[in-house]
Amino acid sequence: MSPVDFIFTLFLLILLQAVLGFDNLLYISLESKRVPKDKQAYVRRLGIGLAIGLRIVLLFVVVNIISSFQDPLFEIPLGSEVTPKTGHGEHPDMVHSIIDGTFNLHSLIVLFGGIFIIYTAVKEIFHMLGTHNLAGGESEQRSVKTTIFWIVLMNLVFSFDSILSAMALAKNEETGESNFLLMAIAIVVSGLLMIWLSDRVSTFLQKNRMYEVLGLFVLLIVGVMLLTEGAHLAHLHLGGNPIMPMTKTTFYFVIGILVLTDIVQGRYQKKILRQQALEVGGT
Repeated sequence: MSPVDFIFTLFLLILLQAVLGFDNLLYISLESKRVPKDKQAYVRRLGIGLAIGLRIVLLFVVVNIISSFQDPLFEIPLGSEVTPKTGHGEHPDMVHSIIDGTFNLHSLIVLFGGIFIIYTAVKEIFHMLGTHNLAGGESEQRSVKTTIFWIVLMNLVFSFDSILSAMALAKNEETGESNFLLMAIAIVVSGLLMIWLSDRVSTFLQKNRMYEVLGLFVLLIVGVMLLTEGAHLAHLHLGGNPIMPMTKTTFYFVIGILVLTDIVQGRYQKKILRQQALEVGGT
């Protein structure tokens, strides 16, 4: 690979890591709120720093034994369903499982990430609705070590697909092998960028608490996306119908609609408050 190709591919990899790391950054910002305020920045930086090292280890493992992540581990056929004939002598009865799928390590990792993210988002939404003291209604408190553990673990879950995408970009056309050094540099640079952005995202959410609702629903959609992707990787069928993954295009389109709705709602709410203030002042 020429120096020009190396630099261009490195730029693309860093850009890819930054775009795919948005949901991860949002999760880190929300998760760090579970520790005392004076420890939050420390937790974010240490969690991301540890995750950078483990990402490189994961990259090394995936590059060398990628086939084992795709090997089937177990199958789940559950029950059966019969589709009757549509007409006399036209079509035979069709028998298929109510739920069936073939799970591998890749699909299990993605499914676990999706389920945990959905659980976290729903739990935080209900906690927010049930909080009586908004000034002090923080998330359920955790220890620093526990919070760092979850940040590192979910960082690895989020990074799994980005590593596979990076391997495709960094693949040498002649040898068919991926450039490990190139991908490792991209991981380190994007991780340092994430550390720099994490404090700013957290500060923004603390100053604009209304956007926490938007952030939680974005996180919920991220969980749904991971869930559908994991189910697709496991070739999961419900009633004979395959579960299709949510594409990145659909994901960003839905996020755009959520952001637009939040902006319009916020401006309309301010307009109503101004109108109410004028009416009160007039009386």
